[in-house]
Amino acid sequence: MVLGENLDPGQVLGFIVLALVVIFVVVALARAVRIVPQAVAMVVERLGRYSRTLDAGLHLLIPFVDRVRAAVDLREQVVSFPPQPVITSDNLVVSIDTVIYFQATDPKSAVYEIANYITGIEQLTVTTLRNVIGSMDLEQTLTSRDQINGQLRGVLDEATGRWGIRVNRVELKAIDPPASVQGSMEQQMRAERDRRAAILTAEGVKQSQILTAEGEKQAAILRAEGSAQAAILNAEGEARAILQVFDAVHRGDADPKLLAYQYLQVLPKIAVSPANKMWFLPSELTGALGQFAQGFAGSGPAVPEGGAPTRPPGVSPIGADLPPVALTDPAVALAEARRESQAATEDATSAGTFSGRPFDPSVELGQRPAAPPVGPAGGRTPPPEPLAPREPPEDVDPIVPEPGPDDPGEGDGSR
Repeated sequence: MVLGENLDPGQVLGFIVLALVVIFVVVALARAVRIVPQAVAMVVERLGRYSRTLDAGLHLLIPFVDRVRAAVDLREQVVSFPPQPVITSDNLVVSIDTVIYFQATDPKSAVYEIANYITGIEQLTVTTLRNVIGSMDLEQTLTSRDQINGQLRGVLDEATGRWGIRVNRVELKAIDPPASVQGSMEQQMRAERDRRAAILTAEGVKQSQILTAEGEKQAAILRAEGSAQAAILNAEGEARAILQVFDAVHRGDADPKLLAYQYLQVLPKIAVSPANKMWFLPSELTGALGQFAQGFAGSGPAVPEGGAPTRPPGVSPIGADLPPVALTDPAVALAEARRESQAATEDATSAGTFSGRPFDPSVELGQRPAAPPVGPAGGRTPPPEPLAPREPPEDVDPIVPEPGPDDPGEGDGSR
């Protein structure tokens, strides 16, 4: 048995009406209850006119009377626009990518004042970029990003204010000049770097040569001073040695017999060399042999014609003691040498430390000859006189033995 056969047409119509009422109630409830998410605003129209703006939360609407026109996102949005060709003031086409940071502050204006505010912002950015870049050349465009960003933000913020949009920030993501211009710019930058490198190398070579010349100058001065001191010390040492030998000979009372014996010992050494084919006997040999023979004969010491010897045997003619030594104490000399070596090391270290600093024009003041000063009469002042040669110390006495009575001198007129 079929169910529909037991129902009359009135009951069927009642079920249909009931079903339609249930559907209507469900649809009405669905349209009446609105839950708005956070950071979203909904614009509500009542019978086609703006009614109110719904914030986040639960809201009830009049079904079939109120309707939601649009939902506006209140968060800050980031939109990146495709590259736009822009012509600079020097007729070069550059491609510029822009990024816009904006936020909807008035949902009603964003919905009713403009149809699509994103497209409006994009077109307004392109036209503003062309106005700003058109007054700059390529060099200014590449180096004035902050200025361009500031001008774009000012124009966009003023124009989008009536749309309920606030532009927070505008950034130029990329500025791409033509490929030919990029090659020229790379060559220019390479040439600039080469020029700077050449200048720095020349400055370094110049400072190195100045320091080398200064070091050679100081080394030459030190070598000259060392040679002078060494010559003075050698002369003082030789003088001291001669004086000591002279004193030892006179204190030992070397008589003519000893001198004649030494003379005979030296004579064979003269003929030792095979290159000597012949050698000569000095004229004093006969006198020396006579003194030697007289010594072996037992005769006394020679007495000058004037009388007895003027100096007893074993007494030095220079007195009881040698004159004071003018040589420097070894400890003092060693300390002075160490002090000079330390000063030279510190000077070289400081010169090496300051050699890497930037060039200072005052460094080369001593390398250029200065013009002689003008005298009172308008003429040039003559250069200073050279320094007088250094005199030996006053405490060094010339070692010249005084002639004794036994030595041949001017007193007896004999040689």
